[in-house]
Amino acid sequence: MLTPFKLGLGGRMGSGQQWWSWIHVDDVVRGIHHAIRTHSLSGPVNFVAPAPLRNVEFTKVLASVLGRSAFFAVPEFALRLAFGEMAAAELLLASQRVEPGKLTASGFTFRFRELRAALENLI
Repeated sequence: MLTPFKLGLGGRMGSGQQWWSWIHVDDVVRGIHHAIRTHSLSGPVNFVAPAPLRNVEFTKVLASVLGRSAFFAVPEFALRLAFGEMAAAELLLASQRVEPGKLTASGFTFRFRELRAALENLI
């Protein structure tokens, strides 16, 4: 996604209303370490930041951090042509609002709770 956005060609995917969960790589590593050391934490754990966004919001934040506009939209049919029906549907257009319930309840604290701070750190 970064290259089109850097070129000023970024934009929402499809309707942009699909939920996108995200997490900073440092929080992933710290979260895994926390899960290994926390014996009361068991079963599946969602490694996602506590602030999921819709794709259109994610797009706006990424464009803003890069100092670019994001007025383009990639239509669903173009995504399906470029990535195939299943890949487009499962990876880019599907929507699940995932939250880190178990991770947060076990006492884990995120360094990057908001997307803007995470992207500014990474970019």
